[in-house]
Amino acid sequence: MSDRTPTVGVTMGDPAGIGSEVIVKSYPTLVETATVVVIGDASVLEDAVDRFASDLTVRRIDSPTEADADPEVLPVIDLDNVAAHEYGELSQANGAASLEYVERAIELAQAGEIDAITTAPINKQATRMAGSEYAGHTGMLADYTGTDDYSMMLIEDDLTVTHVSTHVPLREACDLDVDDVASTITVTADALRDLGIDDPSVAVAGLNPHASDGGLLGDEEATVIEPAIDRVAETGVDVTGPLPPDTVYVRAASGEFDCVVSMYHDQGHIPIKMLGFTGDGDAVSGVNVTIGLPIVRTSVDHGTAFDIAGEGVASEQSMIDAVSTAVRLAR
Repeated sequence: MSDRTPTVGVTMGDPAGIGSEVIVKSYPTLVETATVVVIGDASVLEDAVDRFASDLTVRRIDSPTEADADPEVLPVIDLDNVAAHEYGELSQANGAASLEYVERAIELAQAGEIDAITTAPINKQATRMAGSEYAGHTGMLADYTGTDDYSMMLIEDDLTVTHVSTHVPLREACDLDVDDVASTITVTADALRDLGIDDPSVAVAGLNPHASDGGLLGDEEATVIEPAIDRVAETGVDVTGPLPPDTVYVRAASGEFDCVVSMYHDQGHIPIKMLGFTGDGDAVSGVNVTIGLPIVRTSVDHGTAFDIAGEGVASEQSMIDAVSTAVRLAR
C-alpha cells in the first residue's frame, strides 16, 4: 500500500463487555497513526462516552470513506443491533451482535474498504448462545476468508509466540501432526517478516517436559516436531528446536529468538500473560494477531471482563497496541 494513513476497522466486541470503554478511551491516541472506523452500535458507544466522561462525539457513517482522523469525532458504522444493554450481562442478543460486527468488518476488508481489522473482545458463551460454532475470532476469520494455514500470534513487549493449536481440549492438542507443525512454523516466519524482521529466528517448543529428554518422556519430539522443523529449515527459515518448554520462553524474551512456536494454547499463553497482566490480575497490554490470513487482523489480548465492565477501570493499552500492530502489518 502507499504511505497514506491506513484505515483500521475496529469491531466493538460484546456490547456488555469493556470493548466500548477501551475504544472510547483509546480513540484520541489511535488516530495519531490510523484512520479508525468502529463497526458496532452507536448507542452503546454514546453511552460509553457519557459514562466515562469522554469529550468525543459519536458520528454515524455509512462507509469508511466518510471517516477522518479527527481525535474528537468517533466514526461508527452503526449496525443498530442493541436496543438496550446492561454491562456484564451474558445474552444471546449480544453474542449475535458481536458476530455481526466481525462479519461486516471481514466484508469491508475483503472489499478493500479498510486496510486492517482490530477486534475488541467477544464472549464465547454469548456467541455459542447465538448459534456460532466457532470458539473465537480466529476460526471464524479463517473460515470466512477460506484460509487453511493460519495461527494465533501473541505479542507482548520482548516476547512473541504462536500456536499449533489453540481452543481445543488438551488431549486433542497433544495429537500432533507434522504438516500442522510445519505450517505453523512457516506462517510464523512469514508474519515476522511482515512485521519488519528481515531474517527472523524461530524457536520451537517441545510438547513434553524437557522436550522429551532424548525420548525418555515421550516420542512426539522425534516423530513429529523434529521432522517438521527439518522440512521448514530446508526452505531457508532459521528455525531451532524442539527446545524444553520451561526455558525457551525466557531465552526468547531475552532476545535469542524472535518468536516461539508453542504446541498448544496454555503453553504459549501463560508466559505472555505473565508479562501482560498486572499484579491485580488485570490485562493491560499485549496483542493477538491472526497470521496466515489474506487480510490483516489484530486484537486486544484480553476478554470481555464482565466483572469490571461499566466501571471505567479497564485499561485501553492493549487496544492501542493492537491498532499500532495492525498499522505496521497493513503498511
